[in-house]
This record gives sequence, structure tokens and C-alpha cells, in this order.
Amino acid sequence: MTPWWPEASRKSPGKMKTYLRGPAAASKYSTQTNFAWRKIPSMTTTDVPSTNMVDRVRSCREAQQSWDKLPVRQRLQPVRALRHLLVRECDALCGVVERDIGKPPKHTLAAEILPLAAACRFLERRAAGLLRPRAVSLWDRPLWLWGEHDAVLRRPRGVVGIIGTWNFPLLLNGVQIVQALTAGNGVLWKPSEVAPASAERLHQVLLQAGFPETLVQRLPATRDAGPELANAEIDHCVFTGSSAVGRVLAEQLGRRLISSTLELSGCDALSVLEAGDIGMAARAAWFGATLNHGQACVASRRIFVQRSRYEEFVGSLRPLVAAAGPACLALAGQVQQAERLIDEAVANGARRLDAPRALDSNGAHNVFLPAALLDVRPEMQICRQASFAPVLAVLPFDSEAEALRMNALCAYGLGAAIFSRDTARAQDLATHLLAGVVAINDVIVPTAHPATPFGGRRESGWGVTQGAEGLLEMAVPQVVSIHRGQARPHYPAPDGTTKVPAEMLRGLLEWSHAPTLAARCAGLRRLIKGWWRQN
Repeated sequence: MTPWWPEASRKSPGKMKTYLRGPAAASKYSTQTNFAWRKIPSMTTTDVPSTNMVDRVRSCREAQQSWDKLPVRQRLQPVRALRHLLVRECDALCGVVERDIGKPPKHTLAAEILPLAAACRFLERRAAGLLRPRAVSLWDRPLWLWGEHDAVLRRPRGVVGIIGTWNFPLLLNGVQIVQALTAGNGVLWKPSEVAPASAERLHQVLLQAGFPETLVQRLPATRDAGPELANAEIDHCVFTGSSAVGRVLAEQLGRRLISSTLELSGCDALSVLEAGDIGMAARAAWFGATLNHGQACVASRRIFVQRSRYEEFVGSLRPLVAAAGPACLALAGQVQQAERLIDEAVANGARRLDAPRALDSNGAHNVFLPAALLDVRPEMQICRQASFAPVLAVLPFDSEAEALRMNALCAYGLGAAIFSRDTARAQDLATHLLAGVVAINDVIVPTAHPATPFGGRRESGWGVTQGAEGLLEMAVPQVVSIHRGQARPHYPAPDGTTKVPAEMLRGLLEWSHAPTLAARCAGLRRLIKGWWRQN
């Protein structure tokens, strides 16, 4: 079917000229990215963002209104340039992340830069198709809408406020920013105060890629900037952080009916069924608990093991725990919370897999030795609170129904994992879990797939980022309907009477929806009879 609406990708309004902002100078070729730039419409924006929030929102909105006029494929040019820059700037980006939070460069490359580059490539391949106007099929049009043609457009939300996180400062912030920009939005980004250097460097790379400086603005990495952004005249807010802060933010935004995407805390479960590969499951559980020093919202915290395989699992886990060295966490409060949860569990009957070892922290208060607890019960706080340290709790269960009941006592629903050689049974079990992401025979890594959405349920928030669904979350559907011809039977006649008698409406209902052929034929006769009398 040929679309009846004008294709935004086929014509670009306004005077045409080369447009580049920021470190990439305006020219036919950007020397920063070695990327050929096509001519795109000029944008009327202020050159330098103001430090005043009202001015920031105003300048961002002006830039967004011009940015939205560009065809999607032209908005994707900086996305492609960004992907290439991630290769060139890899060492510098790894360096600032290491200085901010101590993450080794190898881990930043594997867990952040590679997935971010893949997310950019996904947008390059799929964004234009996902954001393209969709013609509504005439087969779906009811008879009483005869003559009407409809399309669903994907319009940007406007100015999107992003309150970022620090544990994956490149990946999580980068994906959210690039998806918002690709959808045609402007972005006001408040980075975490824990990783300010990473945020500054990522923002520089975004500008080098060619995103306008007023279109994507980096706010001060301070605690005060978050509430200030939430109170600003933004159109949508994306927040990654704790459930406690997310609840306050949602209430604040809700009073003004501002929509939000909330990626909140998790306390993920990993279930090991009787048919599971125990050695692999143990390695997965320890990897899931200690990745990024346990500073991940999708870390494996609660390990449910079928009782018939419980001792075997503990035996496979024991050497992994014994070989673990101390982890330097970003915040001392994370250590204090983890120690409190461990002490509470042990006091109520749990036991440590390994004996406590002397820890030489050189006076630092943010050093923690990864730990595993056995014989934990689901009502203990270690199974109900979202911690941010490398600690896991192992719980035995007898039946899958019991495991589901135990799992449901935790209010979080971000991610989950199931280990079983019987994948059909694991898939069936996955449908009973209230979690945004369920991995079978793997953990955490599948959440970085660029074509799949990421988000949680219950206390873990709402909305998604990443993938097609994440991109569409940054846009709102707008229906455009065109009614051709002169017939408008639903309009009243000049004397105020209706043009469509009740008999015709009843006949139309029976003809369209009656359960039997005979009843539908009777409805058609009633419809014709009513029309004949009317005319």
C-alpha cells in the first residue's frame, strides 16, 4: 500500500547548509570523525548552554524543534560517528572510568564500550524503520469509518531529562542518551556525582560525533542538580538508581503528569533446577554476584537450588568463594549495608560458606571481601533488600512451586536466571516469574543485547530502555486521520435530526458481529431496509 502521508525522509524543509556544532568544525568532512556530512537544515540555537536551568531547557527545546525536522537517517549520522569514535577513544574512556570507580579497563571494554557500540549499530540499522509512519490497513477499518485513512506517527517527547548512574557510566548513560536523540528529542543529562570524569569524557565524545551542544547538555554532576532537573519544564524523565529515590521522583513527576522511565534496584534470583549443570550454575552464580564488584542492579543475589542438588552446588561454589580477593567498592555505605545484612542473616540461622578472613584494607572503609551465605530463608533481609556488594545467599527448595513462592516474597522484579538442561521446562518456569529479563543457562550478559529491551517490574521500576521498545519509549504515537469525500452521516441534519436511524445502526451491528451466518444476513437485510427508508 502506498503511504498517503508525506514522507519526512524524502524532503527536508528550510534553507540548506552544512551544520556542525561543538568540537567538530563545520566543513564537508569532519576532521574529528573522518565522516562525510550531508547538507542538513540549519538550526537556530544558542551556541553555549546557560548554567541557568530555565535557559538550559529553553535552548534545548529550540534545538530539539529543529532537530526533529531532520529525517531520521540524518539524525543517525552522529550515531554512526559516535560508534567510530568509541574505537578511537577507547583507551581514554577506559582510563576515566578506572579513575572514577576503579573498574579495570578490560571490564570497561567488555561490559560498556562493546555493548554501547552495538547499541549504536542497532539504531543505524533499525531506527528509521521503527520510527517510520505506519499506515493503518484498510482491512482493519470498520464500515462505519468508510472513507477514512489513518496513519500512526512516532513523535518525539520533546526535552528528555536523564538522571544517570555511575556503576556503568558509559553504557547505561550512553544508550539512554543516544536513543532519546535518535527519536528526535533534546537531552538534559545529569550525571552521577560518583563518576564525573567519565561523564565529561562521554559528553565530549558525543559532541565530537556531531550532536549539537545545545541539543545534548551535560548538567553539573551534583546531588542538587537531580531535583532541579526533575522540577524543570521537561517532557519526560529517565532515571536509573534506587527504588527509594525512584518512588520520590515518580511522585514528584506525577503531580505534573510528566511521564518517566524508571530503572530501579534489583535483587535478582538465579534458580538451579534438578536437571541443571551444577558446575556451570555455580560459576554463573559467582560471576553474577561479583561482576563489577557486585555493583550491578542485575547482580545475582538469591540462588535457589533444588534440594537434591544442593550439596553438590555448594561443593562447586566453595573453591570460587575461597579464591576471591577483596573488592574495592565505590562507596563505604555499600560495605556497611552488606555487613549488616550478613550479620542479620547469620544471627537468624544462616551460615557463611567460608570462614571470615582477615582483611587488610589499609584503613579504607570501602573494601569488602566477597561472601556467600548458606541455608538462607526468603524472609531474611538479605533476600529482600537491594544491596550493591558482592554477596549472595543460597536457598534450598523442594519443588518449583515452592521456589516461586519463595521468590515472590521479594518485591523486586528486574532480572532472573534459570539453569536446567530441560530448556522447555525452564521456559515454562520463566513465564511465572515477575521479572523484566529472564536468562536461561546464562546470567547478566544477555541483558546487553542491543535488540532487546531492558527494564523491571514491581519495585524495580517501569518502562524500558534499549532495543526497539526502548527507542519507541522515547517517542509518543500520534494518529493522523484523513476523511475523504463529502459524506458525513454522523453529522446532524440542518433541522437537528440524525441522518442515521437506529434501525440502520442495529442492522450494521448484527451484520458485522452476529455469531451466525443467518443472523448476519438478517442484519444486512435490516441495514438495507433502514437505508431504503431513509432515502
